[in-house]
Amino acid sequence: MSGNSISYASVSRSHLDGIIEICRIEGWASFYTDPERTWRVLIAPGVTTVVALDRDLVVGFAYVQSDGEIQAHLSNIAVLRSHRRRGIARRMIEEAFARCGAKRIDLVSSEGSDQFYRSFQHREFLGFRIYPGRRT
Repeated sequence: MSGNSISYASVSRSHLDGIIEICRIEGWASFYTDPERTWRVLIAPGVTTVVALDRDLVVGFAYVQSDGEIQAHLSNIAVLRSHRRRGIARRMIEEAFARCGAKRIDLVSSEGSDQFYRSFQHREFLGFRIYPGRRT
């Protein structure tokens, strides 16, 4: 399949099963174990979710939280392995950025993805994921 068959859209309910399957493949149990909760997250106030479609197949999604003015956070992004290295993730970030209204996007990258994010104009910071109330 060529890259020309990829389109980008705001999330709709019809995309949920495809997103859940991508989350299952990625091992993101907090997203795939409760599809209704995931749907609420993807459409919550301040959230922009963009999907990449190869015809009707969801091949990727990007989930951004934003104040709509200055700050945004790329919370999740994934592309099916069969569709990687085609510019889909970059385009989803660009689409989500254009739709969310923010001036910048912060993110926490997973191992092996740093070079991809460095390909954008950026500043690097040390980051943490904290779980208030939990003890280490």
